Amino acid sequence: METRPFRASAQLFIGLLVIFFGVILTLDNFDLLEAREYLRFWPAFIVAFGLVKATQSRRGAGRNAGLLIAAVGFLLLLGNIRILDIGFRDLWPLLLVIFGGSLIWRASARYRTPAPTDSSTDTDSSINLFAFMGGFERTITSKNFQGGEMTAIMGGCEVDLRQSSIKDVEAVIDVFAFWGGVSLKVPEDWTVSVQGLPIMGGIEDKSHPPKSETAKRLVVKGYAIMGGVEISN
Repeated sequence: METRPFRASAQLFIGLLVIFFGVILTLDNFDLLEAREYLRFWPAFIVAFGLVKATQSRRGAGRNAGLLIAAVGFLLLLGNIRILDIGFRDLWPLLLVIFGGSLIWRASARYRTPAPTDSSTDTDSSINLFAFMGGFERTITSKNFQGGEMTAIMGGCEVDLRQSSIKDVEAVIDVFAFWGGVSLKVPEDWTVSVQGLPIMGGIEDKSHPPKSETAKRLVVKGYAIMGGVEISN
């Protein structure tokens, strides 16, 4: 029987961290060591998880996220062992800068991609929706859908693509849901690839795989922060 290749998961590292805390606290109760001298090394698990995630990820976004996690863990470790006078309260504004920079990079990447020559008269070939404390509902019927951007902040965006088609190999939609929701309805002959990152939120792909081989592929990237993204047929 063929076995699956081993892949380290977040739950594996959480389990190892819990065991680490349990062993150290047990030995401390028996006066075999001083717990606080060893517990300060707990960020090493964050470093290890980030490095494993970076090496095992097949996508650039996953590798970058892994390296970022490892860097944060390394700085916390240096702070705990008193090499640097630094803590999480000093680091979290830097995380905002990095997160904001990633949003700008994603947005600018779409403009660096050459536009198709036959889409100038197709107003539905791309979308750019922004909902703030409100909602958008839109049906797209383009036969050359290229993707676009959907942003929902304390609101919702709903797009029905079931009457659309993709002429090129794939279309890419960048989503950003913050205390809001994004809903996508796709045709049954589309393959959906979710590459987003949920942060205290969720990204759910309810679409059914196409019954026949197809070159039409929709890539959903972005973030769901205390919000949700749902893809369905």
